[in-house]
Amino acid sequence: MFQCISKRRVVGVNIGLYTTSYAIVDVRGNVIAQDEFPTLEHPNINEFVAFLTERLVEMMEANGGYDTIRSVGVGVLSGNFVKGCIEHSPCLPWKGEVPLASMLCDQLGMAVAVGNNAHVRALGEQVFGKAHGMSDFIVITLGPGMGSCVFSNGRPHLGNEGFAGEIGHVCVNHYGRKCKCGGHGCLETYCSEEGILCSAQEIMGKSDTPSLLRLHNELTLDHIIEACEQGDELAREVLRNTGEILGTGISNYASVVNPEAVIFTGRVTRAGQWLFDEVERTFEENVFHNMRGKVKFLTSTLTDIEQNVLGASVLAWQVKEYSLFK
Repeated sequence: MFQCISKRRVVGVNIGLYTTSYAIVDVRGNVIAQDEFPTLEHPNINEFVAFLTERLVEMMEANGGYDTIRSVGVGVLSGNFVKGCIEHSPCLPWKGEVPLASMLCDQLGMAVAVGNNAHVRALGEQVFGKAHGMSDFIVITLGPGMGSCVFSNGRPHLGNEGFAGEIGHVCVNHYGRKCKCGGHGCLETYCSEEGILCSAQEIMGKSDTPSLLRLHNELTLDHIIEACEQGDELAREVLRNTGEILGTGISNYASVVNPEAVIFTGRVTRAGQWLFDEVERTFEENVFHNMRGKVKFLTSTLTDIEQNVLGASVLAWQVKEYSLFK
């Protein structure tokens, strides 16, 4: 696909809750230059787009020139590839339907594609990561929130309007925790980083069991993982409970789509065996019986910057080339 193109670089952008990172990436996936800035410093979307455009152009000009860049790919929370928009994000400060692809295209004068960050990470895994060579797989991102993308016959399944893969908003308890999406009992409220911390507070509140977790005024996921490694039974209970809920949710997902593998990315994967031993046990117990023992559980080996921008660069190659200055 890439042999006939004249421009051999693209820009990949990841707009996260806390940080917006961006990089110039060549046709082989080499990161030529990269930088980042705090997302929430720009609560006005027009100011954010103007600032991002300025930073992108500066990077392009400092690394071979604007004319060497073919297109831009953007991964963002609540992004919609079909519409090129951010769709009613419950986390980001820009509300409603934000036509981000059009806004950036107008500012940059080149083709821009926007996708959900889970979709974009899955593209990175397919081309550069653990899913390379696979046709049917699920990538699940476990971070401040929770998202996924399912590939079928080598292509991402995005759904009729681009909303497919929102496993984080599958209800696992009708009377459960309030979710930022407005629902109750969403899987994300239990299995995201924020959900795990909420579970830890609940478990500590129901027991007087001594625990290293009680030593921290502001508990973090790292504190829970460190306590598990030091033999803290309450901390291990937190991750076992999370793993049971996550394994059940994924078993339902897999029973519908029959993947070769489930690949996990995101900060929560650092919990390792303390979480995933229970995920796999519960999964095998609940998945459709003909799939038992046949679905691989894998953790991404891409670095943070690779996860954030390589998938976005793949998205950039997929959009039709356009230049305002041709």
